[in-house]
Amino acid sequence: MKVLLNNILPFGSYVAINLFGLVLSRRPLSPVERNHEYIHTLQQRELLWIGFYLWYMVEWLVRLIQSFNFSTFKFSAKRAYYSISFEREAYAHQQDLTYPIRRPLWAWRKHLRHL
Repeated sequence: MKVLLNNILPFGSYVAINLFGLVLSRRPLSPVERNHEYIHTLQQRELLWIGFYLWYMVEWLVRLIQSFNFSTFKFSAKRAYYSISFEREAYAHQQDLTYPIRRPLWAWRKHLRHL
């Protein structure tokens, strides 16, 4: 996994974005942040990259719909993001720097909630 520092991506308050194993960041990453992104790299490899991005987008859309609040008539993109199984796995294990070494294949499926 390579980290490329730049002034453009990612947008908003995100620290980094992982595109096909290339991590784009506006600042150097901490070991925990690098570990989080490396977990995403492993997930991408398992799903042959394109499968990862297709699943990610579909799951994000489902989670966005699930986040709809009928009392305020608003969606919560932040809640949808944190509910994605890939993100749930990465956030759950980012502090454990040895996790990628012993991570079972398809481990993100354990973090999949009912769709």
